[in-house]
Amino acid sequence: MQAKIITAFEQRFGTPPTYLTRAPGRVNLIGEHTDYNQGFVLPMAIDRHVWIAAVPHADPLLTIHSLDFNETISIDLDSLADNTLPHWTSYTRGVWYYVGQKAPQLGGVKMVIGGNVPMGAGLSSSAAIEMATVELALALINEKWTAAEKAQVGVKAEHDFAHVKCGNMDQTISAAALEGCALRIDCRAYDFLPVHLPDGVSVVVMDTHKRHQLVETEYNVRRTQCTEAAEILQVESLRDATLEQVKATHDELGDVRYRRAHHIVTENKRVLDFAEATEAKNLDLAGQLMNESHFSLRDDFEVSCTELDIMSDIARHQAGCYGARMTGGGFGGSAVALVQSTAVAEFMAAVAPAYEAATGLTPTLYEFKPASGSTVIFRP
Repeated sequence: MQAKIITAFEQRFGTPPTYLTRAPGRVNLIGEHTDYNQGFVLPMAIDRHVWIAAVPHADPLLTIHSLDFNETISIDLDSLADNTLPHWTSYTRGVWYYVGQKAPQLGGVKMVIGGNVPMGAGLSSSAAIEMATVELALALINEKWTAAEKAQVGVKAEHDFAHVKCGNMDQTISAAALEGCALRIDCRAYDFLPVHLPDGVSVVVMDTHKRHQLVETEYNVRRTQCTEAAEILQVESLRDATLEQVKATHDELGDVRYRRAHHIVTENKRVLDFAEATEAKNLDLAGQLMNESHFSLRDDFEVSCTELDIMSDIARHQAGCYGARMTGGGFGGSAVALVQSTAVAEFMAAVAPAYEAATGLTPTLYEFKPASGSTVIFRP
């Protein structure tokens, strides 16, 4: 992929790039919708990336060519916040705007963006774009930021430019990931704890090819419901609520807010228990927690869909599968399973046709390895 990006840049701009950056996508093993509730998540970066090749621009212009969209656009640095610009530019524009707010010396640049993070599969290609862009901007101004600072810029870009009120998980894991392990992230404190998956277990992601529907609108609705529940419970966020509090306040919360709060409180505990289980090599327990997470997302948080339910159910009934759950925001996208490494080939061979027979959709299955976080590959 690196060679492809460099060649594309040379063909587009007639000169070799002087900067090259890279950032990974991610899959979340457990801890869904807990990040914007200041709770715990346990994602890993995947060995699929977004790459940016670039040279500084003499003019105050952000010139972007996207390989995925096969489009080129030049944006005056004073017009980065123009919401009439194509949506695919939002992530890059937003990062450039907010880094420029902190570092006014950040100038123009010509760049080519491309990668092999599957788009629309819920593997956070958007956060990978943001973190690869942050790395480029920091390289140009010769500054070093912490992973938390990088992630915060990406979150602001997502909120204000892409108009999705996401939490901070995707950007944080893309920036902070360590090769060979997942991270248990405290989304309030930006604390990271490496979690090593035992030898002999693989992470399989199953793209349902059911594309997200209503995800942005419903995502923001869920966030509002969680905020309302926290206010009723008189806590800063649902991360601070206990299960006893939630149960005792059922009538005041009402059925919907009760179930939203119930998911967040129990999901936070599942994340902590999952981290302990995997470190103890108790994969049966880890798998059980993944299954429980899916059921909670389906019933309490109501962000699953028929295709995700079918895929997860087929997966967890295969020999060698410890557990499976939907992953990402929901309403489509992918599921994730923990599978014995020796059983992966048979697992994939069984799951794909069974899912297609049940839904009429042809899935794509991936075995991913835990990758490292965003970085600068080369610079002058």
